[in-house]
Amino acid sequence: MSFVKFFVKIFWNHQEKRLRAICRLLLQLLLMTIISAVLSILLAAILRFDPRLYASTPETPSFALFMIISTLITLIAFTSSIWLAGKWFDRRQFKAFGFHFNSSYFTDFAFGLALGAVLMTIIFLIEWASGWITIRGTMHSSYPDQPFATGLLQTVILFISVGIYEELYSRGYMLRNLAEGLNLRFIGARNALILAWVISSAIFGALHAGNPNASWISTLNLVVAGLFLGLGFVLTGELAIPIGLHITWNFFQGNVFGFPVSGTTPIVSFIAINQKGNDLITGGAFGPEAGLIGLFAIGIGSVLTVLWVKYRYGQIRLKTELAQYLTTDKKELENETLAVGE
Repeated sequence: MSFVKFFVKIFWNHQEKRLRAICRLLLQLLLMTIISAVLSILLAAILRFDPRLYASTPETPSFALFMIISTLITLIAFTSSIWLAGKWFDRRQFKAFGFHFNSSYFTDFAFGLALGAVLMTIIFLIEWASGWITIRGTMHSSYPDQPFATGLLQTVILFISVGIYEELYSRGYMLRNLAEGLNLRFIGARNALILAWVISSAIFGALHAGNPNASWISTLNLVVAGLFLGLGFVLTGELAIPIGLHITWNFFQGNVFGFPVSGTTPIVSFIAINQKGNDLITGGAFGPEAGLIGLFAIGIGSVLTVLWVKYRYGQIRLKTELAQYLTTDKKELENETLAVGE
């Protein structure tokens, strides 16, 4: 084998006729960086016409609008880069990353929403009954000059967006590409999927290591949280459960019960609390996911997710199809291209 052929083989999968997984993952990140930079430059140009918004601080009403726009830029950058990466590099449709919408999908999404809310309510009730938190008020705003409704709208948009783009990236795109890349003859589809699940969860935890009040404990716990969030995906092949769970876990944690969310203080909360107790148990300033109580809730949630999938689909099995580049992926994309051409 010549050096050129060997070099090409490193980056190109001749059997699948597309770039290898590591190249796809890196190029998607490059696309996301470029799109985010372009949108941020456009936003900066627009803000020059309104210095009040550009120089706004959390205490000013216009800050909420600035933060909403910034959040939507991140959402657009993630989704558009993955859509383009799927089309150009993965050679598959966007829906293959976990968005096959139908009635079953939205039923699972509703379960995910309910699960996140229930688990965080359990955490709150346990801490309250144990005397680890005291309620010091309601309808609380961290910035008195900002209306409660404005802060609530800002955080609702934030947590919906975060739930979508973090799950789309960490589970829908990264986990699937890792699984396909690891699906070698001596590993097999099942083991490749498990390895990808673990690796993507480890990266998910590492990406939060720079958050305020983060520690090695919070990072390890978020690796476990990544496994929990990915459970619904590897069992159903869809992002319905993970996205719903992610949204309400964060929203109820911060905006309903007033806990820190991954180290950040909620802008507004329906219940304002004072946190006490052992940080090893409660998670302290990082939030419940950094404590043993968070791991307890994750354990309950994992069992409930498995039971739900068993109830809905009649069986529990890993979706090994996620580790396989199926001919149907290519055919669906070709049919879509032909339809657009017509």
